[in-house]
Amino acid sequence: MALPGERLSTVLGHLNPMKATGRESLLKKNPDDIVITLAVRTPLTKARKGGLKDTSLDDLLITLLTAIRERSNIDPALIEDVCVGNVLAVGQTYIARSAVIAAGFPVTTAASICNRFCSSGLLAVQNIANQIISGSIDVGLAVGAESMSGTPDDGAPNMSAKIINHPVASQNTQPMGQTSENVAAQFNISRHAMDAFAASSFQKAEKAQKAGWLADEIVPLNVQWKDPKTGEVSTKIVDRDDGIRYGTTAESLGKIRAAFPQWSPSATTGGNASQITDGAAGLLLMKRSRAEALGQPIVGKFCGATVSGLEPRIMGIGPTLAIPKILEKTGLSSSDVDVFEINEAFASMGVYCVEKLGLDPAKVNPRGGAIALGHPLGCTGARQVVTALSELRRQDKRIAVTSMCVGTGMGMAGVFVSEH
Repeated sequence: MALPGERLSTVLGHLNPMKATGRESLLKKNPDDIVITLAVRTPLTKARKGGLKDTSLDDLLITLLTAIRERSNIDPALIEDVCVGNVLAVGQTYIARSAVIAAGFPVTTAASICNRFCSSGLLAVQNIANQIISGSIDVGLAVGAESMSGTPDDGAPNMSAKIINHPVASQNTQPMGQTSENVAAQFNISRHAMDAFAASSFQKAEKAQKAGWLADEIVPLNVQWKDPKTGEVSTKIVDRDDGIRYGTTAESLGKIRAAFPQWSPSATTGGNASQITDGAAGLLLMKRSRAEALGQPIVGKFCGATVSGLEPRIMGIGPTLAIPKILEKTGLSSSDVDVFEINEAFASMGVYCVEKLGLDPAKVNPRGGAIALGHPLGCTGARQVVTALSELRRQDKRIAVTSMCVGTGMGMAGVFVSEH
């Protein structure tokens, strides 16, 4: 018979995912687990060129939310809140709330926006999970979405003299390309290593797309598309990522000129950096007991997330701080993790993170990352979870860590367990 203190510890472990630590503990099933019952994404397409270039953020959200509502077979009135991770859109809150209603959810379904730059999609997952853990809601939807075709990234705004004259705060005025060069310079990351890392991303993505693995993640979209040559508007089905460059090698990438020759060592190029992209991803979350009562399939479990700060000038190495932190909080070692989804904002940070953390490259972004697939800023943090759960099912593996660098000098990481 368990002692009172032991029973209390068990109850607290159920209520807080990160109180239950260690691989075996995380694999156990408890009624209060925060589970994911649906995880899907749109295709990721080239901004201003690809299949979603003429699809506004409003319509992108409506289409994804409608698909989630239909595929989940859940009464939409049960979904109490939709948290949308988005970085660039003007009037984000208007768009999110309006899209939720237009997608067929009742007026009782609330909506909010969260923005932690590139980790916004993962933050949306954490926000919904935390609401369920605290009892604020029972069922929620986490979304990450970005239309980089419709909303350009203009970088940092004009800021006060107190920021501009501060030795660290002023680093947030640096363009992202400069931060990539800072990482390459400070940590001696060579152009060759960056091109090799990028080539591997393209090759993994090519293999995954040809094998049909990515289709498991993707919701096909019917969209309006304007031919840039004729101006003719037609309806087309977009059902695959269009940024993957078949046949890419380190040698072919080595021929591309430097994107930022004004900053040393000028190793970053259009071939070894993430593509600007349009796309969205969504995950439906609730407690395990609720999912079982509703007859919902359980595809994964949220086991916790955390964030860590660092100097903005080397923002790309954020995962090297956030990943060890989340592993410690969940009682995991790197060897316990089957898949690492680390955002490839730039190959410089990708190379550094894999080497610094001593990760098996085969476990890192096995379907390719943002260099090959694209990086819709607010979407990627959620997209990584969708991809990781799909890849775990394919490999018949269980635990994934997703991690993002954040342009203002942060790293974020989360732990997820697949159920299949």
